[in-house]
Amino acid sequence: MTTLMTTLQTRLQLRALIVAAGLMACSASWAGKTYQVTGPVLSVTDSTIVVQKGKEKWEIAREPSTKVTGNLKVGSKVTVEYTMTAAAVSAKESKKK
Repeated sequence: MTTLMTTLQTRLQLRALIVAAGLMACSASWAGKTYQVTGPVLSVTDSTIVVQKGKEKWEIAREPSTKVTGNLKVGSKVTVEYTMTAAAVSAKESKKK
């Protein structure tokens, strides 16, 4: 009887682990695609960071929760990971031919 109980507990634990792994995978996919830009920092404030990428200047918003490792300052070479999220969408009817 003890062996049967142990087997049932193991199966339940395995099922719980599979469900948890599935939920984690789903939440990661909801976060959206991650992109990155690398280059020297042109300016940095509490809310933005500007990175030079080739001839373009990339201004990226950042929040107090943004994880920063190393000494972030003007001139530092950085790699910024970011996601793109729509703030607003305005749809219009297409012209019929």
